[in-house]
Amino acid sequence: MKKIILVCTTALLSLNVTAQTVHAKVEDNSKILISRHIYGQFAEHLGRSIYDGFWVDKKLDVKKQGRIRLDIVEALKKIQIPNLRWPGGCFADEYHWRDGIGKPKNRPKMVNTHWGGVTEDNSFGTHEFLELCKLLGTEPYISANVGSGTPEEMSKWVEYLNFKGESPMSKLRKENGHEEPFNVSFWGVGNESWGCGGNMTADYYSNEYRRYATFAKDYPGIKLKKIAGGANDFDYNWTETAMKVIGQRMWGLSLHYYTLPTGNWGKKGSATGFNEQEYFNTMERALKMDELVTKHSAIMDKYDPKKNVALVVDEWGIWTDVEPGTNPGFLFQQNSLRDALIAGSTLNIFHKHAERVKMANLAQTVNVLQSLILTEKEKMLLTPTYHVFDMYKVHQDAMLLPISFESPSYVLNGKKIPAVNASASKDKNGVVHISFVNLDNSRSIEVNTDLGNINFSKADGQILTSANVNDYNSFTQPDKIKLNTFSGATKNGNKLSVTLPAHSIVTLTLN
Repeated sequence: MKKIILVCTTALLSLNVTAQTVHAKVEDNSKILISRHIYGQFAEHLGRSIYDGFWVDKKLDVKKQGRIRLDIVEALKKIQIPNLRWPGGCFADEYHWRDGIGKPKNRPKMVNTHWGGVTEDNSFGTHEFLELCKLLGTEPYISANVGSGTPEEMSKWVEYLNFKGESPMSKLRKENGHEEPFNVSFWGVGNESWGCGGNMTADYYSNEYRRYATFAKDYPGIKLKKIAGGANDFDYNWTETAMKVIGQRMWGLSLHYYTLPTGNWGKKGSATGFNEQEYFNTMERALKMDELVTKHSAIMDKYDPKKNVALVVDEWGIWTDVEPGTNPGFLFQQNSLRDALIAGSTLNIFHKHAERVKMANLAQTVNVLQSLILTEKEKMLLTPTYHVFDMYKVHQDAMLLPISFESPSYVLNGKKIPAVNASASKDKNGVVHISFVNLDNSRSIEVNTDLGNINFSKADGQILTSANVNDYNSFTQPDKIKLNTFSGATKNGNKLSVTLPAHSIVTLTLN
């Protein structure tokens, strides 16, 4: 039996307000693939992401392999993360990979000058990261050091990981316990070179990229997908320069954009203690991702009309003030239902631009920024954002289906934003998935979707919701926001009518 799955993200109606109605149409004419790599994750040496996150004390009473925490591994396997970016971030451009190989007791310590000034013992290095990726069943994405490193250092790291024959680096790898090459394909050539990665100009970095990339070699059996350090949010000149100077010598060009609730890097705003105006302002800024991707893509189209170069949004998410009483350099923040709505909206934007956006990385996976998972000693919880990735995994490597509708506005104090955004796809088995996001905080929205010649007989579903957009899961209430059964969809001929309550996420399966 063919099944059609519909995913809808909205807001739970906390007030008894008459639903607005949206008429949508899905066209079954698949042409563009939604790359699974859009669902990538990011694990930087920052705060409690690696140490006390993925990599724990031997004495901690949790299931682990070596020092890799396995409850985290199992949770991430469930949502099928396609790639994991490491070691940074800003940390990448002060990290020297040879300090993190060999016997742990012989590895030199280092100071993490970017994030808290803490001393690290380098016990988590290249082999440990690749063992983690193996356990996760995910592809590694390594960011090489351009800021304080050399082309030789990156070249030898590639050789160490990817060369099967006889050489000094392959010999060293074998001495460290790994006979066969790791065959790492994704390589970032520096990170945020306009800022913490060296404060370079676009012209200078673009020429440096060409130099570093020249010495990062393809070895038999693996072709490198080199990703150039791209723009900081609205810096369109950086993209123009990179496309002009680097051209198609890169597999992808990165873009970084963080949603700041206040729009201010100083006082960014609370992760949970916000009012509706602050919620509205945050969602307005989150939706800027569509403008950014559209304009950067237009520049890339001038130099690459066939879209051979990927736009790689390898840092995105909401960035708030840290939780009170925690180390400011560790960037630990809670994760509310607001963050889940941001995640759903952003993934829908990436789907819309799937012809150009072929990879992205949420910042970050564990205990840092918009995390999927939070830990406290033996305790672990899944955040609302995690549940969005769980629901949206149906879109990975599915064909994009055009969906059209006119969104009603979410209006607050004279300003307005689109209340609804959406995307649709069909997987290799012919299963159709549709995702709707309703950002309106006080109105439910009825969506009547014309499915054309797509056949189904009934709709079942799940809902992720809570009473307020600033609700969150805590270690005392880890399941305050979780998936529950949803029954608010009805069939009318070839149309599906769904009443989307305020601030919720709904996944429908049409049988």
